[in-house]
Amino acid sequence: MKRRDLLASLTATVLSAGSNTLWAQNPYPNKAVRVVVGVPAGGSVDMVARLISQSLGDDLGQSFFVDNRAGGSGIIGTDFVARANPDGYTLGVVPAAFIATNRSLFKKLPYDPEKDFAPISKLVNQTMVLVTKPNSKVGSLEALVAFAKATPGALTYGSGGEGSPHHLSGVLFSNKAKISLNHVPYKGSAPAIVDLLAGHVDIAFAGISEVLPHLRSGKLIALGLLAHQRSPLLPDVPTLEQKGYKGVELSAWMCLVAPAGTPREVVSRLNASVAKALAGTAGSKLQEVGLEGSASTPEQLAELIRTESALHRELAKAAGIVPQ
Repeated sequence: MKRRDLLASLTATVLSAGSNTLWAQNPYPNKAVRVVVGVPAGGSVDMVARLISQSLGDDLGQSFFVDNRAGGSGIIGTDFVARANPDGYTLGVVPAAFIATNRSLFKKLPYDPEKDFAPISKLVNQTMVLVTKPNSKVGSLEALVAFAKATPGALTYGSGGEGSPHHLSGVLFSNKAKISLNHVPYKGSAPAIVDLLAGHVDIAFAGISEVLPHLRSGKLIALGLLAHQRSPLLPDVPTLEQKGYKGVELSAWMCLVAPAGTPREVVSRLNASVAKALAGTAGSKLQEVGLEGSASTPEQLAELIRTESALHRELAKAAGIVPQ
């Protein structure tokens, strides 16, 4: 071994030993942990953050407190996490929109979704579902496609806004089914569902949790899931792939991240704690409100961010979205 290589090897060994000694003396976490959310209090992302923070705190013996830093389509809070000290004491609960979609909606972001974060775990998989009213003229998927092909652009679908998962779901399905749908954007998914119930739009693509009460009451019906397998929340509803539309998969997922450079030991401990939480009480509570707990390895989350960013970029381009 060359002298330079030997010195490098010895240095790495010494640094590793020092890190292990420090870890043994100050096991993580030994103080309160901030969990940043780029949305106001209330809503599904905030609810997931608070539930996971409580579970992590109970398991790891320290306070995990939620810090809402809303604004700028999630950019303010997400960037705060990216710029934080990478010591494990600032984390972020981030929806797909902030870490996979925003780069397609804005010309320039202050953070790089793939380089500025240490992925910890996926938290939630919120499958998107195509819904309509029971008395709709398109009360089945077959009727919807036939009507759309016969009258291109006549069918309207509501969404939570341009570039939202609801919007991109419509773009994805339209492309795969080779039909034209008329997109009607709202300021959030809630008003879009209200207008669907009132008959002002024909269909909607929504997260299961957003429409589950209406599906259970019979006010809405589900025509298909944008997923590769059926959901335990709606076991009788087929996927769009099962109905013949391969590749129509989209989820409004959420994940837990830390700033890039966070020690691997910290990431591993948090990952194990998240998996434990989602396999237990936290997972059960999520399912009660129509959300599916979905843990992952850090590597799986990194790959998800990469592939979904590419997919969302493709869909945004197909939708004619011009980055602001």
